[in-house]
Amino acid sequence: MAIQSNQVAGKGAAKGLAAPPCPVVALGASAGGLEAYEAFFRAWPAGGAAAFVLISHLDPTHVSLLTEIVQRVTALPVVEVTQALPVQPGHVYVIPPNRALTIAQGVLQLTLPKKPRGHRTPIDAFFATLASDLGERAVGIVLSGSGSDGTLGLRAIRAAGGLTLVQEPTTAKYDSMPLSAIAAQCAMQVLSIEAMVPVLQAHLKALPQRLLPPPLPPPSLLPADGIERLLSLLKSMTGHDFRLYKQSTIARRIERRMGRHNLTDLDVYARFLQENPSEANALLREMLINVTSFFRDPEVFVALKQEVLPLLFADKPDDYVFRVWVAGCATGEEAYSIAMVLREWMEESHTHRRTQIYATDLDDGAIATARAGVYPTTIVADVTPERLQRFFFKQDGALRIHKDIREMIVFAVQDVIKDPPFTKLDLLSCRNLLIYLETSMQNRLLTVFHYTLRPGGVLLLSPSESIGKHSHLFAPQNRKSKFYRAIHGIPNIGSAREASPAWAPDLTPRVVDNSVKKDKLLNFSDMTKRLLLQSYAPASVVADVHGNLLFVYGETGRYLRPAPGAASLQLVEMARDGLQLALKTAIRRVADQDQPTLA
Repeated sequence: MAIQSNQVAGKGAAKGLAAPPCPVVALGASAGGLEAYEAFFRAWPAGGAAAFVLISHLDPTHVSLLTEIVQRVTALPVVEVTQALPVQPGHVYVIPPNRALTIAQGVLQLTLPKKPRGHRTPIDAFFATLASDLGERAVGIVLSGSGSDGTLGLRAIRAAGGLTLVQEPTTAKYDSMPLSAIAAQCAMQVLSIEAMVPVLQAHLKALPQRLLPPPLPPPSLLPADGIERLLSLLKSMTGHDFRLYKQSTIARRIERRMGRHNLTDLDVYARFLQENPSEANALLREMLINVTSFFRDPEVFVALKQEVLPLLFADKPDDYVFRVWVAGCATGEEAYSIAMVLREWMEESHTHRRTQIYATDLDDGAIATARAGVYPTTIVADVTPERLQRFFFKQDGALRIHKDIREMIVFAVQDVIKDPPFTKLDLLSCRNLLIYLETSMQNRLLTVFHYTLRPGGVLLLSPSESIGKHSHLFAPQNRKSKFYRAIHGIPNIGSAREASPAWAPDLTPRVVDNSVKKDKLLNFSDMTKRLLLQSYAPASVVADVHGNLLFVYGETGRYLRPAPGAASLQLVEMARDGLQLALKTAIRRVADQDQPTLA
């Protein structure tokens, strides 16, 4: 799971560079795109504060007439890009045939295509650079077209805080591109071309009118206590708590939703949220922006294959079960990438072990996409031809992952902040989640991650994340690729105190005040009951439906013993050899059937 990264939006500013002078609206189309462009500019009034860039699939062997055709329906100047051009408001720029177009510091740049015709994704390529360069001042629009170009680019723009619009498929001459973007949940709004114009005008009007952005994103004008109340309301309506996420990011997400409804008062928006449950889901989706790709940061997967996996599999017995958890997996690309590398390494090294890969995310829609394992054909930009041939097959104009790789992974909806983690892990990948959390929550999660890893297990973070002050828990395995090896030694009470999500046992020593002791003296009735229980009741425990130990009575040493490693109150893990399976079955039966069970 991921939320908007404001670091992307402020790249140029962080280096002290001037920002682009105006927002840029990029329109991507292929088949049927000419009619869509004409419809858009017929509806768009003259002038405006934005520049427009048209990215089309053009025949590289023919001269394009797109510039002349669009000029007939608009009073805006329409220019085919033939050299580096700074974008200017109220201008339309057209990509030429057989060229790739990018933007950097507000200047359009031309390059020769790196891939052969039929494998190019010029819309994705430009959208991605637009997102990186302009952040919240970027707008991506996908119009009529065949294939799936534009889907990944829209995802990048949305993640950077920009606006993403998609043409209503029923109004498009060719609906493949719009349908691909919609299926990937990259569209913030799906509209007819005519309906896009007022939405886009309102969005551009609401953007901060500045030529030089501040070094950091501008502070939110929303009151902190109001945000806290709103997030509490959102939690009560959806069950998801965002109060431990970075407030600057959360505030901008809320402001975006308020802007959609032309609201400026947070209390008014809170009432609107209460009266419209669908808005709660929309706000939740605004928070849960999933940004990922196959083999993101390719050098990481090279290090995983060449260095980390040989280390983790060394001296493991034949019946060993290799366990992986991908936390915040979004739409599944990261988990599948790890599964593919794992399969490749085991086959190449003739090492065959059972594997269990768990991949979780807060977004149930993203998890549904991950389980299906169907992705747009534009992933060819991230996946090598060898892996495409080996692990994917074509299905209805898209690419689907082979069943044997899908079956390696269990996808599940999980809130890493409040839900119990997976344990006894060899590898834990959590990339681009910690950066969205407050420091206190980062520290708690890192301690939780240490608890979940076996001694010597490896944690993988993103390039912008680190273990912070937890060098006593993790040692660098590969600093450049952000692999860290778990150090297990004497339990650290300070670390245990930090790891305090709802599921975690409280290991903090307690000092009971004498006055409290006096107030808790047993009366005669309580004493009688206790003596009778000690004489006639068997040793027993109370556990919840997940097997977490809540209360112990009597001498349970014949049946339970502390599990080795980090302290755990998990009943099945504490059970002595021979009892685990029967105990696990009994707990599941009680939880599912709500009936007494004799194991």
